[in-house]
Amino acid sequence: MYTDSYFDRFVLPKDLTETLKKSRCLCYPETKEQLEEMCYGPTHSSRFDVVYPIEGRGLVKEAEVVRCKNGTVVNFMEDYMRRRDPDCMRIGDDLPSNKPLFKEKYGYKFSKLRKETMDWLATQQLIVLPFKAGGKYYGYDSLMICPMNAAFFALSLANMQGFVSIFDVQQNYKPRAIIYVAPPFRHTHFDGKQVVVHSRSEDLHEVFSYNLYPGPSAKKGVFSILLDIGEHEGWITNHASAAMLESPYENEVVFMHEGASGGGKSEMLEEIHKDENGQLLMGIHTVSGEKYYLTLGETCKIHPIADDMVLAHKDMQNGSGHLVIADAEDGWFLRMDGDNYYGNSPTYERISIHPSEPLEFFNMDGTPGATCLIWEHVLESNGKPCSNPRVIIPRDMIEGIVPGNEPQEVNVRSFGVRMPPSTAMAPNYGVMGMVQFVPISIAWLWRLVSPRGFKNPSIADTNAGSGLKSEGVGSYWPFATGMKVTQANLLLHQMMDCPNTLNILIPNQHIGAYNIGFMGEWITREYLARRSGTVRFKHLVPARCPIFGYSLDEMKIDGQYVRQTFLRPELQSKLGFEGYDAGAKILTDFIKSQIKEFLTDDLDPIGRKIIETCLNDGSLEDYLAITPMTNIK
Repeated sequence: MYTDSYFDRFVLPKDLTETLKKSRCLCYPETKEQLEEMCYGPTHSSRFDVVYPIEGRGLVKEAEVVRCKNGTVVNFMEDYMRRRDPDCMRIGDDLPSNKPLFKEKYGYKFSKLRKETMDWLATQQLIVLPFKAGGKYYGYDSLMICPMNAAFFALSLANMQGFVSIFDVQQNYKPRAIIYVAPPFRHTHFDGKQVVVHSRSEDLHEVFSYNLYPGPSAKKGVFSILLDIGEHEGWITNHASAAMLESPYENEVVFMHEGASGGGKSEMLEEIHKDENGQLLMGIHTVSGEKYYLTLGETCKIHPIADDMVLAHKDMQNGSGHLVIADAEDGWFLRMDGDNYYGNSPTYERISIHPSEPLEFFNMDGTPGATCLIWEHVLESNGKPCSNPRVIIPRDMIEGIVPGNEPQEVNVRSFGVRMPPSTAMAPNYGVMGMVQFVPISIAWLWRLVSPRGFKNPSIADTNAGSGLKSEGVGSYWPFATGMKVTQANLLLHQMMDCPNTLNILIPNQHIGAYNIGFMGEWITREYLARRSGTVRFKHLVPARCPIFGYSLDEMKIDGQYVRQTFLRPELQSKLGFEGYDAGAKILTDFIKSQIKEFLTDDLDPIGRKIIETCLNDGSLEDYLAITPMTNIK
């Protein structure tokens, strides 16, 4: 493992080659077990501190790594470092981009910092870790360069993207992407902030991670790499979860669920939540306190496909009119904030307590030699449990997962939005019905904006609960490095090439005056799975708000009717037409404010027509004239 004999296998940038030649020690992991053991430092202790000397501050402890019975537990010293900063991406090249440019933000060219980074790496003992960005079947040869004392960071990448042994690296291995890890620069150059710099060329995407939280680089940095490659090649990695649902009638329906952070992607893979009596708490009225229940004798079996990054590679598409997808990851970076007591998430609890191989945990209470429990979250400086506890679980440990990551055709493509409570007395934008059926034109508009709505728990944003914000194109825009309009065009073409995939919108948290959590998503999933992912026009009525497309006039599931007031919130007595219209206006005005920026010369003409229809308060019929719903009979 510690040898220079593998060095000549790689074809690398000149400055990286020189850096590696100067390094005191290069480690090429032969097995993941070796990489895991490196997390505990040279003494292989049960607790290892990740520290770096910082001029003027002495030794700064970034993280501690604890050896537990079921895996490696990593905790950061600062609350800020326990979640992704949404404003951490900087562009260090001169290629077209709508993202903040390094030279404009800091007043000098990135080439200067690049040299400083290489000089610092040359003084370190380094891990040289090959990996496949996007998975082993359709992925791209890539490489990580990481200081040896931050082996846990390299392990997180290996767990999420799949470990590649140095034995499997062939001669003339030329990476399409490289990730560099240089933690001290967070303090010496960026005032303690998470910063990730992307430097792109036509044949190489480099990511410089100046922090040790894996979210912006080992996780979303790889997402950025795939989006950049897709931009060159004409395909998209979607920000979505996906699952095959097997109904009690043995129908198999593939759902792909998109949305901004908190939009229900993880929840699409969860079993429907039942109370102690086996009932489904459909909703609680926020004014009266009334609880509304449903009973389902048997629910769908869930066969997960992907958790967060869905590869829709051009080579997968088969001309069926359905989008064809596969998981872009080999392991899932799962947030466990909803698992705060034993028995809350039996599947993940069972996997994490008795894993078939050691796992990696973040922001959880780890005691050396003990079992890390995913409901015991580390406390933050305010005394409250961290809201972003994580565990990386290899996909082959996920119960019932679609085996072999074989490409699947998508039947239903849903988009989730967090909604606030809304009443006539306190109108707000939470007026979407439990499921809205929309043509491609409207579905595309929602993805252009990707509203990050009510009380988002997963990112470091002090204003996360203050109202609507846009995550942008396809909800993956925070991770894209190029031009917004380019991604908008790619997304439109992807959707228009798949007219047989049904497009729907799903709210979570609230429908009008009802607090529903994610129950609307789960009930919709059950309803459509029982109907092979289809709906008939005779069950649809135009929504009162055009950007909601069609509402269901009735929903019958296992002989029970869902209250119409969940399907058409304007019929709620505490909301009414007036409250509904006020909330719909908030949403419509917000969408209008966000889509104007796409009206450039580079926008696809069909996209321009869709946006202009929205800006001109077009009717549902106007949208249907652009993109008919040929998949509904």
